Amino acid sequence: MSKNLVIVESPAKAKTIEGYLGKDFKVASSYGHVRDLPKGDHAIDVKNKFKPTYEITPDKKEVIKQLKSLVKDAETIYLASDDDREGEAISWHLKEVLNLKDEQTKRIVFREITKNAILKAIDNPRKIDIDLVNAQQARRILDRLVGFELSPILWKKIKAGLSAGRVQSVAVRLIVEREREIEKFKSKSAYRITAIFDVKGKRLSAELPKKFESQADAEDFLKKCIGADFSVENLEKKPAKKSPAAPFTTSTLQQEASRKLSFSVAQTMSVAQKLYEAGKITYMRTDSVNLSEDAITAAKNEITSSFGPEFHQPRKFTTKSESAQEAHEAIRPTDFAKSEVTGDRNEQRLYELIWKRAIASQMADAQLERTIVTIGISTTPEKLIASGEVIKFEGFLKVYLEDTDDEPEDEENGNKGLIPPVNIGQSLDLEEMKGRETFSRPAPRYTEASLVKKLEEMGIGRPSTYAPTISTIQKRDYVTKESREGTDRNYTEMKLVKGKFAKETKKEITGADKNKLFPTNIAMVVNDFLVEHFPNVIDFSFTAKVEKEFDDIAHGGQNWEDMIEGFYSKFHLRVEETANVARADINSARDLGKDPKTGKTIFARLGKFGPLVQIGEQDDEEKQFASMKKGQFIENITLEAALELFKLPREVGIFEDKKIVAAVGKFGPYLRHDDKFISLGKEQDPMTINEEEAIKLIEDKREADEKKHIKSFEENVEIQILNGRWGPYIKFGKNNFKIPKGKEAESLTYGETLEIIESQPDTKKKGKFAKKKA
Repeated sequence: MSKNLVIVESPAKAKTIEGYLGKDFKVASSYGHVRDLPKGDHAIDVKNKFKPTYEITPDKKEVIKQLKSLVKDAETIYLASDDDREGEAISWHLKEVLNLKDEQTKRIVFREITKNAILKAIDNPRKIDIDLVNAQQARRILDRLVGFELSPILWKKIKAGLSAGRVQSVAVRLIVEREREIEKFKSKSAYRITAIFDVKGKRLSAELPKKFESQADAEDFLKKCIGADFSVENLEKKPAKKSPAAPFTTSTLQQEASRKLSFSVAQTMSVAQKLYEAGKITYMRTDSVNLSEDAITAAKNEITSSFGPEFHQPRKFTTKSESAQEAHEAIRPTDFAKSEVTGDRNEQRLYELIWKRAIASQMADAQLERTIVTIGISTTPEKLIASGEVIKFEGFLKVYLEDTDDEPEDEENGNKGLIPPVNIGQSLDLEEMKGRETFSRPAPRYTEASLVKKLEEMGIGRPSTYAPTISTIQKRDYVTKESREGTDRNYTEMKLVKGKFAKETKKEITGADKNKLFPTNIAMVVNDFLVEHFPNVIDFSFTAKVEKEFDDIAHGGQNWEDMIEGFYSKFHLRVEETANVARADINSARDLGKDPKTGKTIFARLGKFGPLVQIGEQDDEEKQFASMKKGQFIENITLEAALELFKLPREVGIFEDKKIVAAVGKFGPYLRHDDKFISLGKEQDPMTINEEEAIKLIEDKREADEKKHIKSFEENVEIQILNGRWGPYIKFGKNNFKIPKGKEAESLTYGETLEIIESQPDTKKKGKFAKKKA
């Protein structure tokens, strides 16, 4: 057996590292964390300085058994988990569980999986940093205390199954408050004046540098320009430069991958993890923009050989965040000579993005020439301005340009390219002048990436927490990520063409959103409850202060037990006080007015399966219900909108002598025909769908079901063999079972099917091997 045992977190990383070390080294994986706080209220002893009790997670018992076997035969054990708090904690837990002695245990760290980095780490071992472990432990304990004490209150006071968390609840609050800002926003209109001139067959676009608040003023200006002479009054050329952005941190990678590649935050981290474990990039959880001297030299060599020495400009970036660890590096390629890598398409695309950003950060500024043309109008003292810029030297733009989250004001953003040659005093021929009504906009809804950016700016969360937080708030049904169609809006457009003035009303789409984060009704109710009763937990500055205290613990500047005590004493008191809050005070129904038909009161409230409107009081035996549509909120739905919902279910028509009914249920809008249900797509509205469209959907569903069905059995109609997305499978009741390799779905007998069902765990029942008997 090998004298040296190296334990890393993932098998992919183990495989890569084993190739770099000789026969004297064995590399094994812990498959992530091996111990955690058990469920229940015995995990943390709050009366004994918050002492935690850890237990080996059930899925790691076999892993620990194998590692103990390897430890017996090794002289030296190198704990090589990730170089961050979470990684330090994993090493500490391994040392405890494997009963490793100090003299045989060495902690090694590296930020990239290359031969040089691994050998350097082996040559420079250290001891486990207990301050880092304590910082991770403090975060885990504090978050468990918050979740464990808050969640049951939410279950009792609002709805079963809810959860709260120190960072997740703050993230939800940001989204809820943004939604309310948008709802309250009153759009104001103004008129933007643009002009196009013909300069010897080339177009020159110009704009009035101010907007008119009223249509009358804009119209008056345009009419003044009828028959006016236009000429170049001033021509100004200024040199300018653009500098590259810093290399990626975790959050900037998530933001740019969202903008450029349309990746979710979780997808970005998953793909980056694969690249890191394959030794292609440095560690992907970092808040540092620093590059090592070796990396700067490697980038210089690649830039000078590929583009020329004039394209190289060395730079050292420093991180604005106080918590950033400058000893760590930004995310960069491990080998700058490789601009591409093998792997799946997403790995290749993300690697290319990382390579370009890192290389660009060490390249020369782009040299520009900005031209500003001032155009005089003979009939008014107002001036039009044309501006453009020309790239004189590409510099870093040859490789990369950072995107932004800013949305363009409209489709006519002026000319930012080449300005046609003009001289001072030159007359210009007006081709067209336009006065277009524009509207002020509210702050945009968050995307996953822009939410990460906001959390980072506020000092809330750290690189390791962004992706899990955003995944959690969606899994808990507090937030949905979706695209929504906009609505039609009229706007006025006035034109001046060949001396003639014209005005018309046009239509545009406003409020369309793509892959944005929307709060649910439950998020709003829970958020308001937490803001009122637990202001500290959900306060932005307080949450950022807690993060800073974790940093202080990591640097040995604060005792973790004291930090928890300072938080918990006040928090627990609020928990006890909240026990007296009546459920009705939190989740009271909102009175919308009277139903014109029955005279009964209509309420909007939160029901067991989501938000609904109700005709009649709770004790009314004939009360009626209707589910709210997506995008409708308890706090602002109108009586008129509620009455529309009671038009469902509606009879759409007749097919095969049976009614077709359109309705909205727990899982969205649907059709019901012959006791079968057909979901409606985003483009179909249950209020307007007609008989012909409904029949087509029913027939399409039947055709799809026929293709899906492979076989069923007379002995038990609940058992079917169906064709699924991943191939044939057995469906029994609400449960699905895999068909073993080597078995043909079409030829399975009833007996063989029963054997397959009995041999597989039923994951939807409690107990590992619980089954529904056939």
